[in-house]
Amino acid sequence: MVHLERKLMKLLIKGGRVIDPASKTDKIADVLIEDSKIVSIGKPSAVSHQPSAIKVIDAKGKIVIPGLIDLHTHLREPGHEEEETIATGTRAAAKGGITTVCCMPNTHPVIDDQTTVEFILLKAKNEGVVTVLPIGAITKGSLGEELSEIGELKKAGIVAISDDGEAVMNSLIMRRALEYAKMFNLPVISHCEDKNLSRDGVMNEGYYSTILGLRGIPKEAEEVMVARDIILAQLTGGHLHIAHVSTAGSVELIRQAKKKGVKVTCETAPQYFTLTEETVSKFDTNTKVNPPLRTEVDVEAIKEGLKDGTIDCIATDHAPHTEEEKNKEYDLAPFGIIGLETLVPLVITELVNKKILTLTEAIAKVTVNPAQILKLNTGQLKTGSPADITIIDLDKKETITSFLSKSKNSPYLGMKLQGLVFATIVNGKIVFENGKIVPT
Repeated sequence: MVHLERKLMKLLIKGGRVIDPASKTDKIADVLIEDSKIVSIGKPSAVSHQPSAIKVIDAKGKIVIPGLIDLHTHLREPGHEEEETIATGTRAAAKGGITTVCCMPNTHPVIDDQTTVEFILLKAKNEGVVTVLPIGAITKGSLGEELSEIGELKKAGIVAISDDGEAVMNSLIMRRALEYAKMFNLPVISHCEDKNLSRDGVMNEGYYSTILGLRGIPKEAEEVMVARDIILAQLTGGHLHIAHVSTAGSVELIRQAKKKGVKVTCETAPQYFTLTEETVSKFDTNTKVNPPLRTEVDVEAIKEGLKDGTIDCIATDHAPHTEEEKNKEYDLAPFGIIGLETLVPLVITELVNKKILTLTEAIAKVTVNPAQILKLNTGQLKTGSPADITIIDLDKKETITSFLSKSKNSPYLGMKLQGLVFATIVNGKIVFENGKIVPT
């Protein structure tokens, strides 16, 4: 990352409301950063006169929280740099208050060997502005036939394995993946989709797919695989993490599995608690996602799952596509929307402001919870910890009109949202402040 090469500086964040779910902190305080670490969190009078603080950020009226961790991002590089690159994707993340992005392996080539992992880490170091953590493929080429060299990938620097974008249809392969990943203390991130049930579908199967004349994807395509993978996790004792949960049935299956002590965690994405299948009625291909937008009943179940802790995390599933790719008939357009830059305002507007989650609960879903799942030493604010920090203006409102991402495929364009990122600090360096990327 470019910012790691910059001259180290001392930084003082003054007078903000410091919220850290990990330590149950919620207070007005100053945060002093030196040599990429947090060295002091205290009353404004305690650290505000530090002569060593050569850069000051006035955070009065704003919240100061741990840097956000997105454990589900598609950076597209290598292979599809016309959609996104590590350089553009990490800048979009910085604007979104995200200090760590975990990049999914469905690149070209697939992240299934040490060389590709090393390429991504080097590219992130040289051109990125936030931390990039690669996720390795479960199977070679994500073809679902032969396990990747999981141990070698771990040595190279991956933090999890997944065939996201593809489902591991072979149950024996999935069992072996959970067993081997357990040996290396890695979570297995499962894209739960029975391809036989979902084949050729483009939206949720139901009333709207019928009246719109679009081929449907039944909710059971997700739920069958959620059930299978939970059973395999129980069998193996491996850590199963279920990606982009979208249905009420999946939420209930995961809820019951947790009660039984199965080692399962999960995430959802903002589209699954903000939009329903009805949105597809305009045939806007920026509503075409996989899994598809579901019913109002499913949306309410996702909110309840977030509220009661069944759903551990909120991830973006940032999936950029060019305008040319998306500007096709609904049947032919690719699945996916971008999400790095809209994560915070969607969580604030749709979950916190509507009292689905408290502010502390919402922050935990994007900081300490993903950090614990991936066994990272970030996601919290404490003395001595890495200075990955996000500052948010909860009151600021903005109509979404532009993005730093190379792609613009968002269903939230034109929507007025509240709660915008003011500054993003990675490893003690300011990478985004007051609407602009800070030059390296």
